[in-house]
Amino acid sequence: MKRLVFLLLLSLTFRAYGQDPKGPTTLKGVLLEQLHTTHDQKDWFVGANTAVEGMTAEQAKWTDGKGNHSVGQLVNHLVFWDSEELAKFKGEPAVKFDGNNDETFNSFDSKQWDATVKKLDQVLTDWEKAVEAADDQKVAKWASTIAHIGAHNAYHIGQIVSVRKEQGTWDSSKGVK
Repeated sequence: MKRLVFLLLLSLTFRAYGQDPKGPTTLKGVLLEQLHTTHDQKDWFVGANTAVEGMTAEQAKWTDGKGNHSVGQLVNHLVFWDSEELAKFKGEPAVKFDGNNDETFNSFDSKQWDATVKKLDQVLTDWEKAVEAADDQKVAKWASTIAHIGAHNAYHIGQIVSVRKEQGTWDSSKGVK
């Protein structure tokens, strides 16, 4: 019996040790943390700003020749969908869209690379500000969508880092080996 109690106490100690006491405690806080970690704060993975930092337009348009997207195409896609959903969140008219998701990737113009990077940073910042300013009722109503946006961003940021690794332009000291 003493052994069982000891093991139970030991397991509770490990559980408490593994928890982050500084983490957010509200739904809004959790969603904002997720938005920031896919944008401008290093956490379990790098955010968008770090993923595209220092890339040239030439590097951004590079593909592996196997049908995979370039970094520029991935960033263009993120800008489109984050902007689209943010407009809905704000009650603004959505961009006219014919439903062809391929176009959100394929409309990338390498001549506009610097502007596209700035648009990505801006739309991610705008999302954070919009969620911060929203009341708890609106955050609760949109929580699933906002969480999916964070997951979608993380997925494509992972692709960006993978493309950069394949092309030899990723600096592993930025956080992903």
